[in-house]
Amino acid sequence: MPAVDKLLLEEALQDSPQTRSLLSVFEEDAGTLTDYTNQLLQAMQRVYGAQNEMCLATQQLSKQLLAYEKQNFALGKGDEEVISTLHYFSKVVDELNFLHTELAKQLADTMVLPIIQFREKDLTEVSTLKDLFGLASSDLSLFLEHDHSMAKYSKLPKKKENEKVKTEVVKEVAAARRKQHLSSLQYYCALNALQYRKRVAMMEPMIGFAHGQINFFKRGAEMFNQSMDSFLSSVADMVQSIQVEQEAEAEKTRVSQQELLSVDESVYTPDFDVSTPQINRNLIQKAGYLNLRNKTGLVTTTWERLYFFTQGGNLMCQPRGAVAGGLIQDLDNCSVMAVDCEDRRYCFQITTPNGKSGIILQAESRKENEEWICAINNISRQIYLTDNPEAVAIKLNQTALQAVTPITSYGKKQESSRPSQNLKNSEMENDKIVPKTTVNVPEPEQLIAPGTPIQFDIVLPATEFLDQNRGGRRVNPFGETEDDTFPEAEDSLLQQMFIVRFLGSMAVNTDSTAEVIYEAMRQVLAARAIHNIFRMTETHLMVTSQTLRLIDPQTQVTRANFELSSVTQFAAHQENKRLVGFVVRMPESTGGESLSTYIFESNSEGEKICYAINLGKEIIEVQKDPEALARLMLSIPLTNDGKYVLLNHPPDDTDGSPSENRGAESEA
Repeated sequence: MPAVDKLLLEEALQDSPQTRSLLSVFEEDAGTLTDYTNQLLQAMQRVYGAQNEMCLATQQLSKQLLAYEKQNFALGKGDEEVISTLHYFSKVVDELNFLHTELAKQLADTMVLPIIQFREKDLTEVSTLKDLFGLASSDLSLFLEHDHSMAKYSKLPKKKENEKVKTEVVKEVAAARRKQHLSSLQYYCALNALQYRKRVAMMEPMIGFAHGQINFFKRGAEMFNQSMDSFLSSVADMVQSIQVEQEAEAEKTRVSQQELLSVDESVYTPDFDVSTPQINRNLIQKAGYLNLRNKTGLVTTTWERLYFFTQGGNLMCQPRGAVAGGLIQDLDNCSVMAVDCEDRRYCFQITTPNGKSGIILQAESRKENEEWICAINNISRQIYLTDNPEAVAIKLNQTALQAVTPITSYGKKQESSRPSQNLKNSEMENDKIVPKTTVNVPEPEQLIAPGTPIQFDIVLPATEFLDQNRGGRRVNPFGETEDDTFPEAEDSLLQQMFIVRFLGSMAVNTDSTAEVIYEAMRQVLAARAIHNIFRMTETHLMVTSQTLRLIDPQTQVTRANFELSSVTQFAAHQENKRLVGFVVRMPESTGGESLSTYIFESNSEGEKICYAINLGKEIIEVQKDPEALARLMLSIPLTNDGKYVLLNHPPDDTDGSPSENRGAESEA
């Protein structure tokens, strides 16, 4: 016998839309079986009651038996054994349509009664359980109780927790889920058992009918020969084997049901292990219920509990009753992070690649919240497109953890480090730019204090900078920098612009060594990896002989300005040539000074930026001595008008002319 389709009892508690869709298939199958059983019963009752119309009645029964093969069962057509058996019985009924009609009593006991019992016991039980399940899962009764409980649980405040209220709400949610789980299990078991019973119910009445014909008709011996007896015997054995299998499955179902109902209360309790949850950070797909924040007005919002799942690089949402899910968000290159929203716990926000705020979702536990964040982060990196996404996710997460491991001796890993503040390899140029590396390299704790906060955006906006420097000038209501805001640009011998992306800034303890810049780079990149921060602010870095300016590329507003004399240290990363940073010494209102390092990613080599900064500092030193300034200008290529320095490439000892390939930078 082929395997019987079954509903998995383990999925009854989750009650996902996929399980509901499969349940609807079983319900459709039960409805089709009910219709067919009623029709079959009507045919049998006609045989029983129509003594004078026995021929017509048996003829209709024969046709109805043949109709089983043509029934459009939702779970597929009936198995071949049942179909072939019914075909044979149809032929027998055709041969018996002229026999006596004195079989009323025996036909009532052996043919009509079993199918009536099947309808009244099995089908009625399924129908009753369906109604109970419908009350438990529809818009009434238990469904409202569960959703009301979940709504109360979701609204529990994060800042001011009331343990008594929280305990009551949690118990209420668990009780509602347990009731729903119990009704689901009973309904699922009845539908599974019906798949076995329908096989028996289709064949058992016909066995009684055939035996009645043999026992009550004298011509039975002529019509039902030994081959017919053996056929009936094989059918009876098949029915008995199905019943044995059904009993074994029923026992297994009872044991499984008891095990599922005897689980710990933590299965029903949301956020049970809030202190040390077991979090899987290597997920590349995730599914479950989340609360979606919907904005209904200027200041009003609503939260809707929906079923979400990931499919490839997409976040899908499937409401209750929907056949399939719909696209909510394309996750490729998106960023996700935990946020505080309306004093709700476990909220996170998905941000689009262009930096626009996306949707805000709320998970029901800390474990679910962090796993959703990790899964979306892994998907945004397009790991799912690789040959072995699970292995790639594990490797990336291990790399992120290693990135934040404290380095006790950074200098030992950089024993062969070379100065990165100049593009030339000669020792004389390097001595001008970078101090020689000392033997005793300070520890990371001496360079940057542990726990120092990191700023991931440019801290000094244009409006604040203009307020500090405009003096008594007219206020520009649009916050834009006028052309003459920085008059020193007209007299500056050096003007060079670089396209950079701001990675982060943080306070440091010293500016005596370039190691502080390398350590800041490591901590900024590690923090971005841990907190899933991928968005970077692109800006233009203008290097002049007096200042470093950060200019917004779209509005041309100066976002930050640093005196070149306050830049005390600068260096490019020794492996990733596009990383560059510098240390700025700024006076404080208390009379002291503070040190901050700024880290950037450039479109070209960071050593070009270091060379430009070093050249600007040299110009500052020799500006007081006209002869020294003239010698410096003779050694550096200038523009055709002689006003600005050319910095597409550093000056070469053999050729003082600039290179024809200007690269990614542009002269101001």
